[in-house]
Parts: sequence; C-alpha cells; structure tokens
Amino acid sequence: MSDTVDIQGVTLHLAQSHPFDGQWIGQREALTQLLACWLVVDEKDLPLSPRLVGKPGIGKTTLGMAATQTRDQALYVYQCTADTRPEDLLVTPVLAESGSIAYHASPLVTAMLRGGVCILDEGNRMNEKSWASLAPLLDHRRYVESIVAGITINAHADFRCAVTMNDDDSTYEIPDYILSRLQPTLELSFPERDDEKAILQYHLPFAEDELINMTVEFLQQSHALDLDFSPRDGVNVLRYALKRMMQDADHPINKDEIWREAVLKCLGQDALDLDEAARRRQRSLGDESLPMGLGDFFLDPNDPLHPDYEGPEDDDDDDVV
Repeated sequence: MSDTVDIQGVTLHLAQSHPFDGQWIGQREALTQLLACWLVVDEKDLPLSPRLVGKPGIGKTTLGMAATQTRDQALYVYQCTADTRPEDLLVTPVLAESGSIAYHASPLVTAMLRGGVCILDEGNRMNEKSWASLAPLLDHRRYVESIVAGITINAHADFRCAVTMNDDDSTYEIPDYILSRLQPTLELSFPERDDEKAILQYHLPFAEDELINMTVEFLQQSHALDLDFSPRDGVNVLRYALKRMMQDADHPINKDEIWREAVLKCLGQDALDLDEAARRRQRSLGDESLPMGLGDFFLDPNDPLHPDYEGPEDDDDDDVV
C-alpha cells in the first residue's frame, strides 16, 4: 500500500497503522454495543461515532482496538492533548531537506483515506477549536477541511471512529454541538472479580497465583469503596513486585512485604489504607459521611466483632449505691 496519496494536487504522506494483537476480556456487552455503532443497515445509513466513557485504566482504548480487530480493519490511534491544534488533527506541514514543504496526514486523516478505524484517545483533553475542525466529519458530511494544505478530504465509506473519555476532571468541556455528534455514550465500569483476575493473568501469565489473588482482592475492595485504582494499576503493581522478587532472588523477601512495597511505590501511601483513602476522598468531595469498609459489608456496627465497635454504654443505674 502506498505511503502517499494525491488530493487536489497536494501529496499527503500517510501515517502508519497501529499494531494490535491483544484481547478484550469481560464486559462483552460493551464490545457488542460498539460494534453495533459501526454497522450500517442501509446504503443511506451512516455509522455512529460513540463516546467510550469510564475511569482511567479500565480498558476503553483496548475496547476500541478489539472492536477494530473484530472488524478486520486497520487501526489508527490519535492521542488528544490540551494543546492539540487543528493542523495536528488533520494535516501538518513539515520542512523537507530540500527546503520544500511536505504535508503529513495525521492518523485520523490516514484512517479516513484508507477506510480504517481511528480511536481519538482522551478526547475530553482537547480544546474547542480542534473539535470544531472535526464537526463536518462527525455528521452526515463526513469530510474535513485542511486550511494548511488548502484541501478538502472526504472519508472512505469504511471509515469508523470512536472517542475515549476519562470519567474525571477534564481540561476542557466539550461543546454541546460536538457532543450531539458523539453518540451514543458507552459507559465502562470496573470489571468483576473473575474478569479482573483473567485480565491480570492475561498480561502476566508468569505471575504467581498468590500475588495475583492479593492484587485482585485489593482492586475489588477499592472498587467497592469507589476509589479509582484500575486493572492497569494492578498490572503495574504486579510487574514491580515480580521485578523486586527477581532482583532479590538470592535473599528472599516476604511476599507480603514486597507486594506492599509495590503498592506504595506505584500507587502511593493512601493505597495502603483503602478505608482511610475513601474517607479522604469523601471529605474532598464535601461529604463527611464515612464510606463502608469491609467490616460494614458483613457486620452490624453494634456487633462486637465490628472494627469500630466501642463496647456497651455505661448504665447510670448501675452507679447507684
């Protein structure tokens, strides 16, 4: 396949596709919904460009990649940032050695021309000016205009797009006229216990079950407390723990100690006490009520086995002589 294409007398140098040979684990409904968005049911129908929304690290980009793999299309990923410019999204002029200007198509434009899939990653980091340049692409017109190159670029009929957005504070608020084009919203949640374990085992098949189970338990407890520790965090904790164990193979260290060190180094001091981390989070949100810890799930607060049990109240009548 040629690395260049001529449009209205302008030669565009195309971007390379993004390799992907991964696997989507769990939440099959999300994959089914995304694939449905990209279907066309009639020659007059158009595909949808959905938003994939969820906490950082739960696999939104991986979902888009897996759907692309299922459709057997070329994958292109564009990482959106706060300083992304329209020309970054579309066509960028580059000064060649001869002194002439060479025009380089972005991954998005390359996907448009080749009939591939483009994942706009972390779209809620991008400013309105850049989003405005994509407005005609995301509706029935399906084209973009490059002011830099002075050309109009039409999307191939097979072109598909999705935008990932983190469920957290954004650098910019996406305007309504863009949100109305990015529909529907597909929300991803944290994985269930068995799926989370399968994800860790997939990425780290060489990890011991004991360490994987400790990490899964940690992640599931954090999800129950509405904390943001993700499967990606779990993978990083395990990777560090395994490297420390290999480093000190001649002087074995207690696995619990290594795992706690990995949590501390990767996720910070708060991660060592999830209940306290949850309390701090609630206070930062202006809610003084305490979140439920593991004891609250299984024990009544008046049960002597509950961690916060303070014992029976003194009966004043017992003090009467």
